[in-house]
Amino acid sequence: MNRVGIVAIGRNEGQRLRKCLQSVIGGGGTVVYVDSNSSDGSVAMARALGAAVVELDLSTPFTAARARNEGFAKLLSLDPQCEFIQFVDGDCEIVAGWIERAVAELGGNDKLGVVCGRRRERHPAASEYNKLCDIEWDTPIGEARACGGDAMMRVSALTQVGGFDASVIAGEEPELCVRLRQHGWKILRVDAEMTLHDAAMTRFGQWWRRMVRGGHAYAQGRQMHGAPPERHWVRENRRIVFWGLVLPILVLALAWPTGGLSVILLGGYAVLWWRTLGHAKRRGLPPADARLYATHMVIGKFAEAQGLITFWTSQLLGRRTRLIEYKSAAPPRPVQG
Repeated sequence: MNRVGIVAIGRNEGQRLRKCLQSVIGGGGTVVYVDSNSSDGSVAMARALGAAVVELDLSTPFTAARARNEGFAKLLSLDPQCEFIQFVDGDCEIVAGWIERAVAELGGNDKLGVVCGRRRERHPAASEYNKLCDIEWDTPIGEARACGGDAMMRVSALTQVGGFDASVIAGEEPELCVRLRQHGWKILRVDAEMTLHDAAMTRFGQWWRRMVRGGHAYAQGRQMHGAPPERHWVRENRRIVFWGLVLPILVLALAWPTGGLSVILLGGYAVLWWRTLGHAKRRGLPPADARLYATHMVIGKFAEAQGLITFWTSQLLGRRTRLIEYKSAAPPRPVQG
C-alpha cells in the first residue's frame, strides 16, 4: 500500500473532532491535527488520541487554506516519503474503506492529482439547512473541475502548485484545483462513500452566513482566475449580480416612474424558482426536497450578493475580509481527553 498521511483541521469541533480523528488514527498513516485557537480542549484531546498537533499562530489570520498548508508541512516533516495526503475537516468522519479506495485510484493513474468521493450529511433530517447541505454534497461522478475540503491529493501535485492559497477565506479548494488543472493534473470524483459531515445548522442565520461566505468565495475566485480561458466563476458572479442586486434595484428605481408597476418584474424570481425546481427534479430529488432547494437557492442570491459586496468593499478599502463563520457562536463545551 502506498504511503498516505492525514491532515484534519478544526476549531471548537468538540465530539465531532473526536469522531473524525478516531476514524483515521490507527490506520497506519501519520495523522496531523491543525487547530485554529480552539477553547474546548480539542488540542489536548487530539494529542491524547495520538495525533500530531499544530496550533496556528494567532498573529496571522486564520483560514482553512492556511491550516491545510501548515498541516501539510508538518506531515512531510514527520513522514518525508508520504505520497498521498487525505485532507478532512474536523466536523467530518472518514468512512471505513475510503482511504484504501482513494489510494488505489491515485496509485493506478499517475495523472490524477486529486480523488474524492461522496460526502454525506450525518443528520439530514435534523433541520432543513442540514438537508440543503446533503443536497449540495451530491455532485456528479467522474472527472471534475474541483473538489471540496475532504479529498485525497498527490503530494507531488500539491507541492508543484505551491499548496493552497492562504489568502482565500472560502472556496480555497476550487481555487487550488484551477492551478492543478493548469499544470495538467486531473480531479476525479468516484462513486464511493467518503465522509460523514455534521453541519449542525439549525437556524436561518447560520444558513444565511454560509451563503454570504459562498458569495465572497465566488467574488474572490473570479478576481483570481476569471480571465479566459479559465473564466473561473464568471457565470456565477453574473447571476448573483443580476438576481441579488440589479433586479431589486431596478424594481425600486422604477417604482415611482411606473406608479408601482415595476413590481411586475419581481415575477422573474418565480421564473428562477421554476427553473431551479426543474433542475432539482432532473437530479432526481424528491418533490419536497426539490421545492426546498429551489426556494433557498432563490433567497440565497441575496445572501450571495452580500458576500460579493463584502469582498469588493474590502478590496476598495485595501483590507482583508475576516473569516466568515456560520457555526454557533455559543461558548463551546469542553471535550474530555
